[in-house]
Amino acid sequence: MEYCRGNKINIVEAGALEPIVSFLKSQNVNLQESATASLLTLSASSTNKPIISACGAIPLLVEVLRDGSPQAKADAVMALSNLSTHPTNLSTILETNPIPFIVDLLKTCKKSSKTAEKCCALIESLVDYDEGRTALTSEEGGVLAVVEVLESGTLQSREHAVGALLTMCQSDRCKYREPILREGVIPGLLELTVQGTPKSQSKARTLLQLLRESPYPRSEIQPDTLENIVCNIISQIDGDDQSGKAKKMLAEMVQVSMEQSLRHLQQRALVCTPSDLPIAGCASEVSSK
Repeated sequence: MEYCRGNKINIVEAGALEPIVSFLKSQNVNLQESATASLLTLSASSTNKPIISACGAIPLLVEVLRDGSPQAKADAVMALSNLSTHPTNLSTILETNPIPFIVDLLKTCKKSSKTAEKCCALIESLVDYDEGRTALTSEEGGVLAVVEVLESGTLQSREHAVGALLTMCQSDRCKYREPILREGVIPGLLELTVQGTPKSQSKARTLLQLLRESPYPRSEIQPDTLENIVCNIISQIDGDDQSGKAKKMLAEMVQVSMEQSLRHLQQRALVCTPSDLPIAGCASEVSSK
């Protein structure tokens, strides 16, 4: 692993980066794909990330994301996702207005793919900025594409998707609550509260809290349980289809939660041995005398 990491750095230090970046502009599809794949590999090194950006690769990668072949687009978004983890690179990526092209790719790729995961990771980072949030909501089907990943992506993809939506809602609840609700996010969030990663579950619950009519607890008489939060949201959803689906998901979520609790109790019962029960043991001895 250390050898591979050093190899990536050595390639850049040997002066190979400049010609690779120039090949991103090539009209030859194979050459452009090879250059994009090379940058994807090199961008995995934290040492290389600022150097790749300084060579002007980011705007060219966004152009590939817009006009390249399907393979080049997938590699470009993954390279951009790698580069975005360096603090100075994210603002450079944002300046190229990449969200329309990321959304286009997200709409067409398989929602459980690595490409979808990297698209959502990049979107989650970009919506930290007002320009990123505005771009996503302005793009037709932008929020919906994220919601679809939240529903059917990998565990990691779903974590990025709910993180992006939560960031938006936390930044300006009044502005983004309706656009998020409109895309039918509730069923996916309900499922995520019981089947996601611990981080996803926490974010899903927080987002459900923000999506209710009032984000604050109503009273001690009606405790702020997940069921109450969701029922409050469902009552505001337009359309019988969405409301019915959300109610069904809520019932299923409660059922899954009950089954998980039952399994937990059964496991504890199996672990508990007779030596853990001294009272029963004493009673047995007394009765035998």
